[in-house]
Amino acid sequence: MTTIRPATPQDAAAIQAIWLPIIRDTTVTFSSLERSVEDIAAFIADRQERGREVFVAEQGGTVAGFATYDQFRGGNGYVHAMEHSIVLGPDARGQGMGRALMQSVCDHAAAAGAHTMMAGISGENPSAMAFHAAIGFTQVGRIPESGRKFGRWIDLVLMQKIL
Repeated sequence: MTTIRPATPQDAAAIQAIWLPIIRDTTVTFSSLERSVEDIAAFIADRQERGREVFVAEQGGTVAGFATYDQFRGGNGYVHAMEHSIVLGPDARGQGMGRALMQSVCDHAAAAGAHTMMAGISGENPSAMAFHAAIGFTQVGRIPESGRKFGRWIDLVLMQKIL
């Protein structure tokens, strides 16, 4: 059984174990910055202090994925527009955990006054685009060659869901 709950600093090592292979080995994220356990614990605390949240999906007592959100762009004109991140471990995919995490993120954001949720997706990640479309997101833009990783340019696909 899968449980979705707010992350705690004690989840930082499990989150790191899921996140680092994605950062190191894929173009799912354009970032190559590897975060330490301490960085992730601080990231969780920062999100929560600012009224945002980091959620984890736990299965059998093990963290199998996480999702979080924050303001889409800086400035007071965007206080109702959020952007999320969702990362699942390889064994967690296709089991409904992503949907459950996204429901928690969207519900939390909407309760805090958010009007829209944005997804910034690597153009090399068609499964993420299909996932987002399946949960009600619509593609609203593509920014060609806006990310760079592993020596090549990668498109950024923007998808949106009105909450």
